[in-house]
Amino acid sequence: MRRALFAAAALPLALSAQAQEVRLPITLDEMVVTATGRPEPRSSLAGTVQIIDQETIRRSTAQNMTDLLAENAVGFFSEWTPGQTSINIRGGSTDGQGRDFRSQVLVLVNGRRAGTANLSKLSPAEVERIEIIRGPASVVYGSQAIGGVINLIMRDGRSSPGGFGEIGFGSWGLAEGRFRYGTSFRDSEAPNTSGGYNVRAGDLYAGFSGGRRDNYRAGNGGPSLDGTQWNRLGGAFAAGVETRIGRIGTSIRTDGTYDTGFLGSAWNTSNLEERTNTSADLFLDGATADGRFRWNLQGYAVRDVDNLRWRSPIQRSSAGLPVPGTDHDDNRRVLDIFGTRLQPSMRLWKGADLLVGLDLERSVLRSTRNRVSLPGGPTGQVAPMDNNQTDMNAGLYTELSQVLFDDRVTVRAGVRQTWGNTAFDPTPNLPLQRTGSADYDATTWSAGASYRPVPSVALRFNAATGYRAPTATELAADFTALGGGRTFGNPNLKPETNLQYEVGAALFRPGFRADLALFQNTISDRIITRTRRNDSTTSDYANNAGDVLVRGLELQLEADLARFFGISSVNWRATANGSWNFDMRDDGASSTANTRNVERMYRYQAALTTTVGQPRWDVTLQGILRGPVYYNTEENLLIPQGEPFRDYVHRKGAFWVFNLRGSFQPLPETAPNVRVYGAINNLLDKNYHALFIATASQPFIGDARFSNGGLGNSAPGREFIGGLRFTF
Repeated sequence: MRRALFAAAALPLALSAQAQEVRLPITLDEMVVTATGRPEPRSSLAGTVQIIDQETIRRSTAQNMTDLLAENAVGFFSEWTPGQTSINIRGGSTDGQGRDFRSQVLVLVNGRRAGTANLSKLSPAEVERIEIIRGPASVVYGSQAIGGVINLIMRDGRSSPGGFGEIGFGSWGLAEGRFRYGTSFRDSEAPNTSGGYNVRAGDLYAGFSGGRRDNYRAGNGGPSLDGTQWNRLGGAFAAGVETRIGRIGTSIRTDGTYDTGFLGSAWNTSNLEERTNTSADLFLDGATADGRFRWNLQGYAVRDVDNLRWRSPIQRSSAGLPVPGTDHDDNRRVLDIFGTRLQPSMRLWKGADLLVGLDLERSVLRSTRNRVSLPGGPTGQVAPMDNNQTDMNAGLYTELSQVLFDDRVTVRAGVRQTWGNTAFDPTPNLPLQRTGSADYDATTWSAGASYRPVPSVALRFNAATGYRAPTATELAADFTALGGGRTFGNPNLKPETNLQYEVGAALFRPGFRADLALFQNTISDRIITRTRRNDSTTSDYANNAGDVLVRGLELQLEADLARFFGISSVNWRATANGSWNFDMRDDGASSTANTRNVERMYRYQAALTTTVGQPRWDVTLQGILRGPVYYNTEENLLIPQGEPFRDYVHRKGAFWVFNLRGSFQPLPETAPNVRVYGAINNLLDKNYHALFIATASQPFIGDARFSNGGLGNSAPGREFIGGLRFTF
């Protein structure tokens, strides 16, 4: 029934396709909003901001946000399943299950907390552009913004006017469709005699997307991987009107995956997941006629749901032997968030701009769990993997920027004070739960400057701090993991904190932009789980005994090569994004560990893209370098064939993945708005995975005694995609 629903969702789009591309200029001073919470020129910022624009999103055939960001070398993405991933940016990481409340990388939707750090459950369909802050941004955004901030800026009637439709088909039963329409209108400005506000202009937007895919096949002649299928459905609506006090708008959106497989580290082919994210926003943006005073007020509600229908027929005992497990282990986690943000700003004197902000937020987490054991398996019910909690926090912050020396220097500094309380609410199947609550507070700051010695060069420096408060689970947990291990909370946990320094430079010439950043990020008291001595199945939450220290270089390049070489017959553009973490040290690693390198983080990575085209056609070749990554895997590997001992930290070597994309306008005279597109992902059919050690290949290095239906994890092999786009 659900398959029929997704097919029906895509069918009406069969007559849709897109018009010829719009050639976007390369510009240094595009306006960005993520770094400071208000639009500012990119060259005046003291930190590094990476932007993925609408043209990059259009050319991609990414099926979720994880794929899109990985194509642009934003950071490390674990890519556990089609519906689940974790992130690492500058040493700040997210939980493998994408728990928003345990993240060190903050994901935003239109400038407010998304409610999830699992980008695989989110689609690019309704995203107009993405802004990524590299490094802490806790002054403006509060808790969790330690490694970075990813802000998804959604489409509305102003940014996406007109109609657009797309339908695509591809390998392994892939079928996708999306449709959107945006419009703006303007009324006369006749006096309003009723005493209300005169409506000068307004805009409307509606979008819908859906898709599905069956199990994919691994590369290099690998097998079909059961448990890798997915279905996706989402939609959005936005409206706004211009009034005397500014633009009043609202947006409603939903996104998610359904009946999605989850192989995981146990190679389990029968797990199914439903992960959804729904939100509603109401906002007001306005300014005085002279621009001296500006105001932004935003209220939001978010519901993030993870419905995990798991099973673990075979588990590992404390003696390392296979034992009967569970036939069902269903977990449902619901996070509800209600918040408001007030951000007035004012020009104090010439060149001085003051931002003041007040954030108020209440979040409620509720989890349930139902476990059905196999004969001889574990008995009784156990607590969910996340304790129920209610978190209330308030943040008061300010940032002052001063422009000096004929707009060549911008100096800025900010500070935030956050107060919060986390209540440990009654949790199912946890009779000995430690109830009550814990208060927390944190002071974070940032300071920096940018300098333009000549119009084509911008230099910058900044220092900033961040934090993350412990959750109720980390403070008072007592839960049993899917594979049978047990984890306990620690009421003495400290908040996670960090301190980052960065220097950077940007060079801008006609048709060329380059940005280079050198940073050091130190994360203290990272909250981890530590296995008890002489009991490998029992763990406790603890603060890392030493700091996590990451030093690295990051590079962004964009060039109009046709202009550079004086070619007028075709458009030819190239982009490059890359990073090299030359020092990524975990000083709290166990003394018995075989490495102190930070786990789940690339030593280096890069994304190189070149596009050649004319108004009727374009071809894009993309190379993605996945660098070395360190990982103490949860997989049950053979010893010594797979690993020398159980707690061995593996080093996965570097490799390249290539993608080829293109589009063509076949009937410019009779159907000028129709465009055909196609793509070949993983062009060389490589058998790879970003994280897992035991890929689906021979010889199999996993311990087949613990296999729950599968034999390894691999990313999709060579994939063919084709379709139509239409604008009107």
